[in-house]
Amino acid sequence: QVHVVESGGGLVQPGGSLRLSCAASGMQYSITRMGWYRQGSGNQREPVATIISSGSTNYADSVKGRFTISRDNAKNTVYLQMDSLKPEDTAVYYCSVKSGFSVYWGQGTQVTVSS
Repeated sequence: QVHVVESGGGLVQPGGSLRLSCAASGMQYSITRMGWYRQGSGNQREPVATIISSGSTNYADSVKGRFTISRDNAKNTVYLQMDSLKPEDTAVYYCSVKSGFSVYWGQGTQVTVSS
């Protein structure tokens, strides 16, 4: 049974930091890509950062220089270090895992940036 479980969301003041984690398990095939997406109120889900098995990363322009994605292949876990957070980063953050031809999603974790 496939599981994708996020953790680490919460409330933080502008300029603060949070670290999200996502652990994947139960995939039949090797995981080739892991990433983070977010959906703010009234907005469509958008990509934030992705990392492939080689370690190559990709970031949305809005988070470049502030967010860092990393991955522990042995643990099938991906992290998102978020620094210098802004109110516009407020959203539900979802973990995405690509294995074979399938993409699996976590249930989402709320990140709220507010004073």
